[in-house]
Amino acid sequence: MYKSTEDVVKDLEKKKDLRRISMELDAELVIPAIHRRVNAVGGPALLFEKVKGSPFPAVSNLFGTRDRAFYLFRDTIKSAQKLTKYKGNPVRLLKNPVDALKLLPSLWNALPLRNQWNVPAMYAQTSLHLLPQIKSWPKDGGAFVTLPQVYSEHPEFPGVKQSNLGMYRVQISGNNYIVDKEAGVHYQIHRGIGVHHAAAIQKNQPLKVSVFVGGPPSMTLSAVMPLPEGLSELMFAGVMNGRRIRYARKNGNVISADADFVITGTLELHETKPEGPFGDHLGYYSLVHPFPYLRVENVYHRKNAIWPFTVVSRPPAEDSYFGELIHEIASPAIPDSIPGLHALHAVDVAGVHPLLLAVGSERYVPYESRRPMEILTIANAVLGFNQTSLAKYLFMVASEDNPELDIHDIPAYLEHLLERIDFTRDLHFQTSTTMDTLDYSSIGVNEGSKVVFAAAGAAIRKLATDLPGVVSLPSGFQKARMVMPGVVAISGKNFSDYKTVQREMSAYTQKKGLARKWEGIALIVLSEDADFTSDMNNFLWETFTKSNPSHDIYGIESFQEFKHFGCYGPLIIDARKKKHHAPELEEDAATRRIVEKLASKGGELYGLY
Repeated sequence: MYKSTEDVVKDLEKKKDLRRISMELDAELVIPAIHRRVNAVGGPALLFEKVKGSPFPAVSNLFGTRDRAFYLFRDTIKSAQKLTKYKGNPVRLLKNPVDALKLLPSLWNALPLRNQWNVPAMYAQTSLHLLPQIKSWPKDGGAFVTLPQVYSEHPEFPGVKQSNLGMYRVQISGNNYIVDKEAGVHYQIHRGIGVHHAAAIQKNQPLKVSVFVGGPPSMTLSAVMPLPEGLSELMFAGVMNGRRIRYARKNGNVISADADFVITGTLELHETKPEGPFGDHLGYYSLVHPFPYLRVENVYHRKNAIWPFTVVSRPPAEDSYFGELIHEIASPAIPDSIPGLHALHAVDVAGVHPLLLAVGSERYVPYESRRPMEILTIANAVLGFNQTSLAKYLFMVASEDNPELDIHDIPAYLEHLLERIDFTRDLHFQTSTTMDTLDYSSIGVNEGSKVVFAAAGAAIRKLATDLPGVVSLPSGFQKARMVMPGVVAISGKNFSDYKTVQREMSAYTQKKGLARKWEGIALIVLSEDADFTSDMNNFLWETFTKSNPSHDIYGIESFQEFKHFGCYGPLIIDARKKKHHAPELEEDAATRRIVEKLASKGGELYGLY
């Protein structure tokens, strides 16, 4: 049970899992670079006691290892699992009185508590420019709140029980925001605040929004948790913290009583301002786009306030452990949410939304040879469910083919799928559809395509573990490397334009007898550097973040029958960088020199990373 970030810091320090850094450091680039290096080696949480330009200390890497992330919720995670499961089927809870009795304390803690008289978060006021100005990457448009808890209520259904708490990044400096008066609010499609914003526009009613930072870590987790419909994030946070979430109201805004900081204001209904760029969790910059902004009214903070932050980058990173917590808590509810679905795995190293693995039942015609039928129904449900609707590549296999298949063993899962998938039949596309806002593989924002790979039945091919004896590569490609059984990366010339590439690929893929030359190979990936792509993590990241299924998938000896695309040979995914792609994240040389000097022998941070 934690009441503040200070409580968490003291607990981790007692556990010798936190490092205090007493020297003054710059929140622009330097502190984030230190965080990345410590996180990469599984190091401790970091308390930066002196942040240049700010009176407040800052802490990062609180969730930076699996052990530490789970430790913060060690006493409540089992109760949260059960409540999440029973939310999918509350009748079952009534049929299990023992569980019901055990969960009574959690159900009590789930009820938010209004308290206008004891509000530590309103101890004093400050200004946006005095907050730690965390700028993580050289091309970022300014400073951002990277662990925000953005709170809003539906104009037609006010109240905390039907509120929304989401982690939508908040830009507090830069661009043309008025200093201390405006902050950008970047919310992506399929987010609760968007529903509230639309309702406010329809009613022409101001939308009050609060941004909480810090407080109980359960609030931070709740802001990223994809909860079942009707389960409030504040209720879930109370369960995870083992203590009711306390709140107050001030000038129409909700104040999280135990937060370290609270920014209050009104979201502009009709106006937008340029927001970004921002180095994001796919490993690229999300570029400048118009987004709503908050007219800031007050910035409150508690006594001894500490500013929690993270640094977003190509995964794995600190936010990867949010994914593990979410899976641990939400997985018991999956069978109740989508009948026939056994397991889901949003692949973190592929950027989460670009690649989703799934296992489902295939029972539609049990008296015939198994082929994808029920799992296609399940796939459609997955693509219409909560945050999984943002998946770009959905891989789905039948549990009956291997009940012991571990969905988190990615190479084993891919081998299982590639041995069974029939590319003449088992590819199912959605074109010109909505996409994750952060995915730049398509030319437009919030638009792109999806594809389902479905596999059920006995294996139809033996995957090769070595390159074929005579490799026939497309024109301009010189190098081929095995990635894993059945998967080859080839590299050569850079991507030119779609019209040219489609013509070149058509000429290559329709060569007679080409499928036989690639026997044992199921998937070919085009890249700039086959050596780089042959590493499994690089393969997953590059292939699924840099390709748009409708535009970048080809097939050897391919065909189109009516509206169905298929191929008799291996599938080809063009994962080369395109002109419309966002830049990849890279540190600047000056920052690199500073942090390397700090870690050198005799440096203040020697031995930390």
